[in-house]
Amino acid sequence: MRDRLLSALVCSAMLSTTAGAQTEPLGANLERFDYPAPVQWFEAESQGHPVRMAFLDWPATAKPNGMTVVLLHGKNFCAATWGDIARGLAAAGYRVIAPDQIGFCKSSKPNGYQYSFHAMAALTAALLDRAGAGKVVLVGHSTGGILATRFALLSPERAAKLVLINPLGLNDTLSEGVPYTDLGKLRAEEAKVDAASIKAYQLRNYYHGVWRPAYDRWVAMLAGQYASPDGDTVREAQARLSDMIQTQPVAAELPRLMVPTTLIIGQRDLTAFRASSAPENRRARVRTVPQAAEEAVKRIPGARLIRLDDLGHSPQVEAPAEFLLTLRSAITP
Repeated sequence: MRDRLLSALVCSAMLSTTAGAQTEPLGANLERFDYPAPVQWFEAESQGHPVRMAFLDWPATAKPNGMTVVLLHGKNFCAATWGDIARGLAAAGYRVIAPDQIGFCKSSKPNGYQYSFHAMAALTAALLDRAGAGKVVLVGHSTGGILATRFALLSPERAAKLVLINPLGLNDTLSEGVPYTDLGKLRAEEAKVDAASIKAYQLRNYYHGVWRPAYDRWVAMLAGQYASPDGDTVREAQARLSDMIQTQPVAAELPRLMVPTTLIIGQRDLTAFRASSAPENRRARVRTVPQAAEEAVKRIPGARLIRLDDLGHSPQVEAPAEFLLTLRSAITP
């Protein structure tokens, strides 16, 4: 009891410090946030909007093995958060491409854009064509797991392997009791987001109550977008992206996957998208990511499940060296 109380006091102190700290505005497109590799740009048109996607492209730094790995970020992440993993893969002979999706991070956030995983998959495919990537290994984390799955369903001939890291979309949370939240309410929620709320959410759901100083950079990255003079652009995009996630799961289509698939799941992940908005008597029905993965792996032809017992929602951030070994074992021919 004493240890739990001490832990709660420490967590409360950390969150209070974050709340009191001045958030540095970084721009709606993270203009003032450095990435771990030179940023490249892919320009296209989507839904009548000119769009620009930022992406990072690491060449192999060891003898090239001829394989390209595409790293797809989650909703509260960016291409930059893949830095350690990308460098490790490059050192093993892989070419690595990590894009920022439309609506996120350094990429465009068009006014009135209808976000969909189909549109994101099409833009990602076009970016890879421009980069001359050919057939790729798709690695998707969290929301990026839905995107990677959609890509593999739409273009199975382009995916050599599919690796899903604590992905959303393996279960339909609306059917499990989460009420649909309209865009107006999502906007109202986004208006309340700041560094303290970002950290509190990640501390509980991602990192099982254990915070490390290295995570502060990623909180500052997200909060710095919201705190910018053009932060309303970010809030609008994030509200629309949340609507996309809640209404476009891939759960029903998992048996159609024809790509060799591996699920890498941090077992201490408490993420269950928007479960906190469900009535209290129905929240237990809304499965967390690890719970949904146990059933999902049985529905994907030939899939395998790798459980990381001591890690949470973001094993690539929490334990990059351990995660890199696991990922390499999943993608090595």
